Amino acid sequence: MEGFINFLKPPGMTSHDAVGLVRRVLHEKHVGHAGTLDPGAAGVLPIAVGKAARLIEYLDNVSKSYRAEMLLGVE
Repeated sequence: MEGFINFLKPPGMTSHDAVGLVRRVLHEKHVGHAGTLDPGAAGVLPIAVGKAARLIEYLDNVSKSYRAEMLLGVE
């Protein structure tokens, strides 16, 4: 299997944990992620599998955007 997966990372999981999960499920050793999400954040983590993992280095210079929601004033 080769290509990119849009992995919806839940809160509590690190980006490294997500890569490990994809490795185990797909039985593939060449897996990497394009970007890092905070362990407390949920969001889409692009994961490359197989030969596509070599393309990650070219995504470093691509602009990324993030959206956050906050609730202030609550104890």
